[in-house]
Amino acid sequence: MRRLTRYGVIVAAGMIAAGCTAGSQSSSGSGSGSGSGNKAAGNSTLTISNESGQLWSCGFNPLNPSYTGLSVGFIYEPLVYMNPLQQGKATPMLASAYKWSNGNKTLTFTIRSGIKWSDGTPMTANDVAYTFNLTKKNPALDLTGAWSVLTSVTASGNTVTMNFKNVAVPYFYYIANQTPIVPEHVFSKMSNPVTDPVKAPVGTGPYTMSKCTPQNITYKANPSYWQPGLPKVKTLQYPAYTSNNTANDDLANGSAQWGGQYIPGIKAFYTSKSPNYQYWFPPTVNVTLIPNLTDPQLKNLKVRQAISYAINRTQVSNTGESGYEPPANQTGVVTPTFSSSLNHSALSTWGNGYDPAKAKSLLAQAGYHMSGGVMTNAAGQKLAFTVNNIGDYSDWVASMQVIQQNLKAVGIQITPRNLSNPDHVNDLNFGKFQLAFYDQQTFGPSAYYELNNWLNSANTAPVGKQAATNYERYSNKSTDALLNQYETTTSTSTQQDILNKLQEVMLNDVPVIPVIEAVDWFQYDTGSFSGWPTPGNPYAQPSPYAYPDLEQVLLRLTPR
Repeated sequence: MRRLTRYGVIVAAGMIAAGCTAGSQSSSGSGSGSGSGNKAAGNSTLTISNESGQLWSCGFNPLNPSYTGLSVGFIYEPLVYMNPLQQGKATPMLASAYKWSNGNKTLTFTIRSGIKWSDGTPMTANDVAYTFNLTKKNPALDLTGAWSVLTSVTASGNTVTMNFKNVAVPYFYYIANQTPIVPEHVFSKMSNPVTDPVKAPVGTGPYTMSKCTPQNITYKANPSYWQPGLPKVKTLQYPAYTSNNTANDDLANGSAQWGGQYIPGIKAFYTSKSPNYQYWFPPTVNVTLIPNLTDPQLKNLKVRQAISYAINRTQVSNTGESGYEPPANQTGVVTPTFSSSLNHSALSTWGNGYDPAKAKSLLAQAGYHMSGGVMTNAAGQKLAFTVNNIGDYSDWVASMQVIQQNLKAVGIQITPRNLSNPDHVNDLNFGKFQLAFYDQQTFGPSAYYELNNWLNSANTAPVGKQAATNYERYSNKSTDALLNQYETTTSTSTQQDILNKLQEVMLNDVPVIPVIEAVDWFQYDTGSFSGWPTPGNPYAQPSPYAYPDLEQVLLRLTPR
């Protein structure tokens, strides 16, 4: 299983926010099936097919990363929903309004009146302030690293005021969208809110947890939900699938209506079964070939440029990823998700992204010549590297075989090291690699979030010490200055100017080499429910594992 995180690592002026899981799965699901697919009873019941690789532990603390995916969006809500597929388009939720002041160092939320917790207790601004101060007191609950930038959070009447240590505008996404609000009257009575399980969750969201077993969770519509008439889908069933095969079978036979995993040969296996069966895989982040910039030969810009030009990204996409995950581009801007931010002028100067002849020319300029099929310099050093990969991801293994052949054609030899996921991540963090294949695992409502994670020197560390996200060990003061400037402004035009320059950095310095774009897996049944997000109406990230986005989907669905 592979997941992309929404609670990511973002560094603002050297401040790190630790991440937790919430994302996209790979083709590598395995294990015995435990799914208990349920036919939609009169279309009033929605069954979710999302292979999690484990049975449910029946805990629902939204501030515990083990339970966020089963609680946030269903039971608990954020202050504001920000759609990452629409450049952070904001939908007020528990907060009806917000404003920046004090040179963007103070953020004030107006809390919506008339909302009740599912046990009937009124939800107030005090609950919001309590939530943030709870995460300050218990850093293990501060999943977004909010207190790396905050100095205080206080409530007064129906407002909550947050003061910042430094200007850190991008943190609005983590604070407003990624922090679920919890009830003070429940959590204040817990002896240890970090470890105590929440078995009977009380939230403001559209659903309550009705029954949980290791095999299945039943959610029921919250009768006191604050948005009148919603949700229209009254019952949710969430089986604990431990096998992609079982989860996929339930989608194909109609037992489940909302899916979130890889399906090999999806047209033959799934969509051919009914004209109502649809899928959409919106790209979110890059899967990238990462050079260790401390390596003497990979430190050479022309070598990195040559590697980028030598890779046939379309072939990698079609052969390694069944065409589901599209080819990336060297700017690092994921398209079409963030196409409005793409620096077309800069990308056009890069030329054809696949150009083996140019790759060979660059290597010749760098002093390399072909010897025994491998480019070699005057000192006898060969362009021969190991490349770390995750052996359990069959799609990544297949993709690397294509990359290996592409690079061999220009005289660069790579030898894959197929590691376990934990070993691969550990080697990335501590710089124990020459080349590595990996996705950033984090994204947000603009291209800035991924670029910041790759390029900010505050995200890196010397080899042997743990880097946050800048695994390649890239450091450039001018680039840092651009990233720091982005943090200080709320002007969209200024932000775009900075993004344009950051894309030029990606093209000019080639610190990393984007290859393909990881996607959100999403299958849906239009015969049972209407209102699904689509490419023409991308009102939310569509996968059932994406939170808090899943709430937006559930609020728009109508039974047929």
